[in-house]
Amino acid sequence: MTESGRDRLRELLDAVLDEDHATLADMAGGAYASPFHFNRRLRRDAGEPPVAMRRRVMLERAAWRIAGGSSVTDAAFEAGYESVEGFARAYSRAFGHPPSTPASGHWLPAPNGIHFHPPMSLWVQSTEQRVNPITEHLVRHDLDDTRTLLDLAKGVPADAYEAPLLPGMQVLGFDGPDESLAQLLEHQVATKEIWLAAIEGADFPPAAGRDPATLLSRHDEVAPRWLATVRDLDARGAWEDRLVDALCDPPESFVMVSVLAHVVTYSAARRQLARHILLRNGVVVDDGDPITWLRRQRGEE
Repeated sequence: MTESGRDRLRELLDAVLDEDHATLADMAGGAYASPFHFNRRLRRDAGEPPVAMRRRVMLERAAWRIAGGSSVTDAAFEAGYESVEGFARAYSRAFGHPPSTPASGHWLPAPNGIHFHPPMSLWVQSTEQRVNPITEHLVRHDLDDTRTLLDLAKGVPADAYEAPLLPGMQVLGFDGPDESLAQLLEHQVATKEIWLAAIEGADFPPAAGRDPATLLSRHDEVAPRWLATVRDLDARGAWEDRLVDALCDPPESFVMVSVLAHVVTYSAARRQLARHILLRNGVVVDDGDPITWLRRQRGEE
């Protein structure tokens, strides 16, 4: 409490969640603070940047609305999204399934235990265990960066997309060649499809198209499931669990933490090779730096 008896942190949280405060500047103005000091105080006292907190809590409220019978369209616009498609992608990444599938609960992982509580309140869960931030950062950056590259690949002509511009390149011996943009991006998506099939005990994924639009659709389906699986493993402390993968011939045993490290390592290599080919085809692409990505996520750019 402050000397005047006001709960200043509560006021800052109110500013984050105000219906009219869509940007950091809006939030800070509502709390009568500069954006710099507002952001610093929330990060210090709540352990989460205000823009990220608002985005998460709005998605929690949207999940509650949808579970109560609200349409996806209404929930999307209430949450501040400009399109249903953008909302559906954000919701899927957050909850591990599309908004058309009922959520088992409306809370998302939070570093501070602060959650939406119906109808218009907050709840602070004092015993919540935070998802390892390094794990979350690596996995979400990989997924978002892969989607960016797939979207950019739609601007590459079909012959250039399939052209073997990296002759002899093979990132992993058992995956086949990575000589073209098509092969690199297909492996980006298929790797997660195959590992999830093994973890979930499903059949080997069937062959599918690898044009950019098809790969983007496949990625949008597998990405939220992969993130949800990683979060579940982290929440259960199951990183030392072993998977006996019957999809291998002969079956092999894998420690789950090594599976995550495997996927993140080779995904990073392929993403940078894909950037090289995109640049050779005249496509403007950033350097894929996770520092820049996190700044965008937190609204700090």
